[in-house]
Amino acid sequence: MKNTDSPPNLFPIAYDVEEGKTYYWCSCGKSKTQPFCDRSDCGDKAVAYHAELTETLFFCGCKLTKDPPLCDGSHAQLLFDYLKNKSKK
Repeated sequence: MKNTDSPPNLFPIAYDVEEGKTYYWCSCGKSKTQPFCDRSDCGDKAVAYHAELTETLFFCGCKLTKDPPLCDGSHAQLLFDYLKNKSKK
């Protein structure tokens, strides 16, 4: 993601996954069905996640996770930087 791009979401997105189903996480940030890919731009870069359990998971919304497709807390730095820059104005 370029510095000029804005992330689709500054927070993780909770989603109830079902055991045995496969979900395709949008890695480009352009999907209108976040956090999942609508095939508008990601193409083969969408990240497949196969649910082994029925549970609530937190999918990355900022697209900066180092553990795609799940949130790893990377949005915290992004949010901090956003608030820091906003307070300077």
